[in-house]
Amino acid sequence: MLLLICLKIFFARIIDVSLGSIRTILMVKGQAKRASIIAFFEVFIWFIIAKEALNTEIKSLLIPVFYAGGYATGTLLGIFISDRFVNGIVGLQVIIDKNLDKILKELRDNGFGISIIDLKNAYEGKKKKMLIMQLNQKSLNQAIKIIKKHDANAFMIINETKYVQNGLIK
Repeated sequence: MLLLICLKIFFARIIDVSLGSIRTILMVKGQAKRASIIAFFEVFIWFIIAKEALNTEIKSLLIPVFYAGGYATGTLLGIFISDRFVNGIVGLQVIIDKNLDKILKELRDNGFGISIIDLKNAYEGKKKKMLIMQLNQKSLNQAIKIIKKHDANAFMIINETKYVQNGLIK
């Protein structure tokens, strides 16, 4: 009986915490309707399982251990799910000072849209370029790999993008 309750609590916590992770990401991305639907199920599951964990007549340290273990596992699973299935747009800014033509050609050949700004390094007076790109998160690693192939010391800044209108997004 104890093992059954512990497993039920563990797996319910995995589900509700995973839903919470996804809900949070959807909220940040401005998807309020989807986030509110997920929030309902998240709290519904949490309420039922918390009530059962607190009101059981069985007194065992295993119940809070499985409760906490489900929470931790749900956090990991929620992040994994979000990374794989919640496709967001990210902004990539890259400052480079060598192999510009090679980087631009390979990025453009792979379907990336790029804007370029001329820069001057304040410390060295050296001329550099800043590449500005908006791309799907799933394409980010491909773009970084191309850039590092031609300039291993490229300075990169990656930001979550909430909204993009027009332009070329890969």
